[in-house]
Amino acid sequence: MEIISGLRYYHFIAGMLASLQHDPLCSICKTFTNSLQQIRQEVETYLMINAAELTALPEKESIMLVDIKMMLADLHPIADALGQKKAGNCKLPQGVCFVKSSKALQEKMEWGS
Repeated sequence: MEIISGLRYYHFIAGMLASLQHDPLCSICKTFTNSLQQIRQEVETYLMINAAELTALPEKESIMLVDIKMMLADLHPIADALGQKKAGNCKLPQGVCFVKSSKALQEKMEWGS
C-alpha cells in the first residue's frame, strides 16, 4: 500500500465513522460496530508495517495520522448492536448502507482487502 494513499483512506473512513457515531441508526447498527472493529485492526497493522516510513511524514500527513488515532479512539460502539436493516428500522433503499458504501472504496484501491 502506498503510504499517503493509505493515510488518506484511513483518515476518510475514520472521519466517516466519527460522523456516523452521532447518527441515530448507524451508531447502534451491527455494521457500524463490526466495521469499526475491522478498521481499528487494519490501522494497527498499517501502523506496524509502515512504522519506519510513518516517522518521517511531512507535517500535514503527520497531523492526519494523529487525527486517525484520535477519531478511532473516540468511537464507542454498543456491544449488543443489531443490524438495523434486518430489524426494519433503516429505511435506506435496498443495497444502500452509509458504512458499507464508504468501506467499498477500499475494494477499488489497488491494496484493497
